[in-house]
Amino acid sequence: MVNPHEFFMSEALKEAQIAADQDEVPVGAVIVYKDRIIARGYNQIERLKDPTAHAEMIAITSATSYLGTKWLNETSLYVTIEPCSMCAGALVLARINNLYFGAHDPKTGASGSVVNITNHKKLNHRINVTGGILRKECSSILKDFFKKKRAKRN
Repeated sequence: MVNPHEFFMSEALKEAQIAADQDEVPVGAVIVYKDRIIARGYNQIERLKDPTAHAEMIAITSATSYLGTKWLNETSLYVTIEPCSMCAGALVLARINNLYFGAHDPKTGASGSVVNITNHKKLNHRINVTGGILRKECSSILKDFFKKKRAKRN
């Protein structure tokens, strides 16, 4: 039997692959409500020329539209890398219950690696956070992408 966390993270990895295929930084996300994926997103920063077009932000917008509400109570976000401060802040504002991510981000991670916005005691909402789900796969897609980028420059 497949672990549900690994299943949903593998779906986020599929979104990350779509981003990679479009020459975007390969980050993918899915939002789950009542054991069903209700939203998907992948990085579209280059295509949209929008620095806020992160996978998480696109998934949040899609999920709120699907549910017809600004709150995402009782939902879980699966994302291939630890969210940045912008995305972590949006997750708090959306009141997502659970965050599951693959790779930690020691440079910009805002769920414990650099700062911890998702569980900041002065904010009005805290998120249950679990990192490291399919960590190797999530890390590999990013490392391979940047390795290819560097090779093209040389």
